[in-house]
Amino acid sequence: MEKVLVSWSGGKDSALSLFKLSEGMKAKHFEPVALLTTLTEGYNRISMHGVREELLQRQSRSLKMPVEQVWIPRNASNAAYESSMTAALSKYNVEGGISSIVFGDLFLEEIRRYREKFLGRLGFKCIFPIWGEDTRDLANFFVVRGFKAVVCCVNPKLLPKEYCGREFDRSFLSEIPKTVDPCGENGEFHTFVYDGPLFNEEISVKVGEIVSREGFYFADILPA
Repeated sequence: MEKVLVSWSGGKDSALSLFKLSEGMKAKHFEPVALLTTLTEGYNRISMHGVREELLQRQSRSLKMPVEQVWIPRNASNAAYESSMTAALSKYNVEGGISSIVFGDLFLEEIRRYREKFLGRLGFKCIFPIWGEDTRDLANFFVVRGFKAVVCCVNPKLLPKEYCGREFDRSFLSEIPKTVDPCGENGEFHTFVYDGPLFNEEISVKVGEIVSREGFYFADILPA
């Protein structure tokens, strides 16, 4: 069985990738051993999603899986990101015998090529369990299987502010504009998953203040 790292943003696509990896024949071939999460220095929050480090740790405990935190500076350049990621990953392919990382990408070819090229230089393969799946079907699958998530970030150029802080549920999916990808793959929104079939216990959360920062709206998800 191959041991793998799981790229973990705390959102639904990460959770779906981990879930798909644990299903059927895949479960016989792969053993996820740690979550891999990028956080922003000074904010102590998951990069892009704006979720508090404390909630990431609660996910880790509920999933019973350790998290490897990769710290990057605010507005990090590609070079800064790659430097931090290289340092964090060095102990896994040298000491840990891990040579693959799981990602929740769906259809953005440019991002997939970047990951494969960058991580290939470090000796890692990339695994994409949900690549190419219909995003509406996948979003509905997420809800039907009992996952629970809240929308933690929206890009107001693509999705109105009012959707920030809402539950990612049937109502959300039925009301978003038709131009918005149901999984937010084009950067329309991000989510924080607080319960589901992978979790040993629900993470109690509440939605705090919604703020505008650097062109995005962020809902401050708080431990309840």
